[in-house]
Amino acid sequence: PRPGAVAHIRQLRAAGEHADADLVEALAAAPQAVWIEEGTPDEARVKAASVVASAEADGSVPVIVVYNLPFRDCSQYSAGGAIDRSAYEEWVDAVAEGVGDRPAVVILEPDGLGIIPFHTTLNGVREWCEPVDETGSPQPGASADDRFAALNHAVDAFASCSEAGVYLDATHSAWLPIGDAAARLLRAGVERANGFFLNVSNFEFDDDLMRFGTLVSKAVWYASDHGSTGVDALAEVPDQFGDPNRRDEWFARVVDEHPSFPGMERLKRFVIDSSRNGRGPWTPPDVPGEGDAQEWCNPPGRGLGVRSTFAADHPLLDAYLWIKLPGESDGECHRWTDGPQDPVRRQPCPPAGEWFPELAMELARGAVPPLDPGTTAS
Repeated sequence: PRPGAVAHIRQLRAAGEHADADLVEALAAAPQAVWIEEGTPDEARVKAASVVASAEADGSVPVIVVYNLPFRDCSQYSAGGAIDRSAYEEWVDAVAEGVGDRPAVVILEPDGLGIIPFHTTLNGVREWCEPVDETGSPQPGASADDRFAALNHAVDAFASCSEAGVYLDATHSAWLPIGDAAARLLRAGVERANGFFLNVSNFEFDDDLMRFGTLVSKAVWYASDHGSTGVDALAEVPDQFGDPNRRDEWFARVVDEHPSFPGMERLKRFVIDSSRNGRGPWTPPDVPGEGDAQEWCNPPGRGLGVRSTFAADHPLLDAYLWIKLPGESDGECHRWTDGPQDPVRRQPCPPAGEWFPELAMELARGAVPPLDPGTTAS
């Protein structure tokens, strides 16, 4: 268990709150991912090798999150990453060397395709992430082309690991439109990856994610099957915020009834981060003016979801995984204010990645299915 979790459990036991301590202990002990997000190439190689060796020794399959892209999170709460693309590629190669030919699931760069520097959507909309220097000029290497090139390099690095499965970011069912998600996956090299992941660090319901993932996978196939014209055609895919019947009609007409459609068994597969979505997304309060409720940032009243398992119940789903480490803060969550307090929780939130006792307790108590302190698997 992580140091913050250990300290929290000790505090609960010292206060005589043994039932809550048992819940947090079960949360911390449940199978979840290991994030590799910093260090020199040598340090990253050693950490990756240690993770896969430990998993091999106890007969488990490690889930490794690779999180070090330049301009990561576009200078938000989880800012950081390699200094440039060359440094990133050297670092990624080292992580892949550490994994070697042992089994692993590689989750490649959460938010890496959701937040892209200087990117324009399929419909011609310029997105918000524009890293600039002190003169207001674009930061060197901060471009959509650089992002896609870095991810393609990473896909190939991990594809060379014979027993590793590598997955790219497709965001989630309330973020990117289906067509945009598919187009970004294709530009990042999903055809050479095992598939994509959904819902990392988010709270969307599993059923919504499985529906979204299926449609994204069909869109990826459609664009791949239609060569140079395929990605352009994805701009026609109805946005997921629109009428769902329109989506069904589009896919029935363009994909499902297409004479070369290979069937579900030939589509790209996906995994779902179920670490915190047992109670689904949070509905924020009305916010003043054009303020941002940051509904993704330490929302109250959420619960753990399905425990990590490869026993999936959908034809394209490879696994439910705990990718985001439950109990860790998403960031300071100033929302529509200047801080330092989270106006919803009425307290300052810890920086991103630090243990947040109140959040951990909510997730453990609100787990769906309920968290059984006597077990750690679903």
